[in-house]
Amino acid sequence: MPYRTARHRARQTVAAAAVVAAAFGLTACQDTGNNAAGAESSAASGSHDPGSHDPGSAAGSAKSGSGAAESLRKKTVTPLRDGAALYPRAIRLEHSGDRSGRVLASSVVHDGGDGVGTIQESTDDGASFRQVGTIADPRSADGRGLCCATLFELPQQVGDMPAGTLLWAASFGQDESDRRMSIRVFKSTDVGRHWTYLSTVAAATDAKGLWEPEFSIDAEGNLVCHYSDETDPRHSQKLVAVRSRDGVSWSGLHDTVASAPVSDRPGMAVVRKLPTGTYIMTYEICSDDAQYSCVVHYRSSPDGWDWGDPANLGIRPETADGKYFKHAPNLAWAPEEGNPQGKLLLVGQAMYNADGSRAEGSGRTIWTNSKGGEGAWREIPAPVAVTSDKVDFCPNYSSSLLPSADGSEVLEAATDYDGDVCRLYYATNDA
Repeated sequence: MPYRTARHRARQTVAAAAVVAAAFGLTACQDTGNNAAGAESSAASGSHDPGSHDPGSAAGSAKSGSGAAESLRKKTVTPLRDGAALYPRAIRLEHSGDRSGRVLASSVVHDGGDGVGTIQESTDDGASFRQVGTIADPRSADGRGLCCATLFELPQQVGDMPAGTLLWAASFGQDESDRRMSIRVFKSTDVGRHWTYLSTVAAATDAKGLWEPEFSIDAEGNLVCHYSDETDPRHSQKLVAVRSRDGVSWSGLHDTVASAPVSDRPGMAVVRKLPTGTYIMTYEICSDDAQYSCVVHYRSSPDGWDWGDPANLGIRPETADGKYFKHAPNLAWAPEEGNPQGKLLLVGQAMYNADGSRAEGSGRTIWTNSKGGEGAWREIPAPVAVTSDKVDFCPNYSSSLLPSADGSEVLEAATDYDGDVCRLYYATNDA
C-alpha cells in the first residue's frame, strides 16, 4: 500500500475485562498494516520504570551524590503516563509569571471511545511529571476521532488573550461515518488546569482530512495556524496557513507547500523562529519516489507568513555522509554559547543512509545544526532510544524535543511499543 494513499487508522479489540479498543487517527503518508494502537488505562504519572527502555542501565551504575542523580536523570527513560498515548508535545513556560520554567507535555489518548487531550506538568525541569488537565470535547467523543494535537504558549498578547495563555488544537472527526473534519482550538488561562473552546480554524466541506495544526506568531503579531489540507481536489494533500488577530476569526488561507504532482503529500509542518527573525518550517513530503517518499524537508520565511512559491519544495536536510530522515519530523531551537543564532535540533521517525538503506542509529539519533539549517547536520544520541523498527503511527512518531534553557540538554518525549501498547516515554540527555 503506497504512502501517498489516504490516511489510515489502526484498531485492536482486546478481549479482556476493563480494557477497550483504542482507535487513533493517523497522519498522512503512514501505512499502518495490521499494527495495533494498544489500549488505554487509567492516568498516572511520575512512575520511574526504565524497563527495557533504559539505555546504559543507569539505575545499575548510579553512584551517590547530586552528580549521580543528574546522571540518572539524563539516562533513565520513563513512561509519561500509564496506557497508550500518541503525538507528544512538550513546552517550557516562558511567559507565565511565577510559573515560568515549568514544563508542560500534551498527548492524545483514548478513554473508552472518547478521544481526549491530556496535559502533564513538571516542576523539576522534566525529571518527573503529573497530570494536571484534560481537554474533552463532544466532537471527539463516542468514536468520532481525535488526532495530532499541538500545544502552544502565547509569547505576547493576541486579542484579549494575554501572554502566557495556553492554546491546544487538534483534528476532530476523522472516524465519523459522515466525515466532516475540523480543527478546533481550546485555551487555558490557569497553566493547563482548565480548558475552554476558543474557535474553529477550519472545517472540511467534504470527507477529506484536515490534520496536524501548528501555531506560530508572525512578524506582525498575528497568530498563525499551519495545517495539512486534503480538501483541494488539485492536491492529494498540501500545507496551508491562516492567521488571526484575536484567535477567534481566521483569514488569509493560502498554500505554503503544494507540490505539482497531484499525488504528492506535504504534511506535518513544524515552525520555529530564529533570533535573526527568520522562520524555519520542517515537514515531510510523501510521494511516488521509492527512496525518498516521506523524506523530511525544510524551508524558511522572513516573516512567518510569506513562505515563497508553494511549488518550491524546500531543502532536504542531510548529514555529511548523506543520511536523511523520513516521516513525522519535529524541530526545536536552542541557545548555543558563542553562537548568536543558536542551534537547531531535528528528529524524524526513521533515519536512512545515502543509498536508501535503514541507518544503524535509526530511532536512537537526533540531529543538530548551528548554521540555521544550512550545510551538514550532526548526529547526537537521542534521549529516548526507540527500539521498534516499525514505520507506523507509534514508534518515534512526531517525537517532541525540548532543549534546556541554556541549550546544553534536550528533553525528548517519544512513543514506542511496549508489547501491543503504544506507550509514551521521556528522558533528558546532553544536546
